[in-house]
Amino acid sequence: MITWILLSLLLFFVQTLLPPVFRYILRSDPKILATLGARDDPPETTRLGARAERAMANSIEQYMMFLPLAVLGASSDGAVLGAQLFVLSRAAYVPVYIAGIPLLRSALWTVGIAGLIIMALAILAT
Repeated sequence: MITWILLSLLLFFVQTLLPPVFRYILRSDPKILATLGARDDPPETTRLGARAERAMANSIEQYMMFLPLAVLGASSDGAVLGAQLFVLSRAAYVPVYIAGIPLLRSALWTVGIAGLIIMALAILAT
């Protein structure tokens, strides 16, 4: 389980970098120097940046459920299976969300939730 927790944290860390990268760097007029200040007046974000921000908000909600379940289910094979489903679906969810593929995004979100449910049921079964 430790591997899946660490992978999920790595994924989360990378995802936290995406909104500012889209807002300041990956745009037609990069605002790299604006990242050095207090960012009181950030530039308007791009469409992809807005998607990255929404995906990030969703991930915060999901990880609030995943991490406690992962710790509680560390010794359960069923919880590990659920964690695998969750982490792999989240790894695919973020780029799919940013790319704007709605049905696949929803399917990946559902797989992630299923992983959380599997984790919870495995914990309750022990």
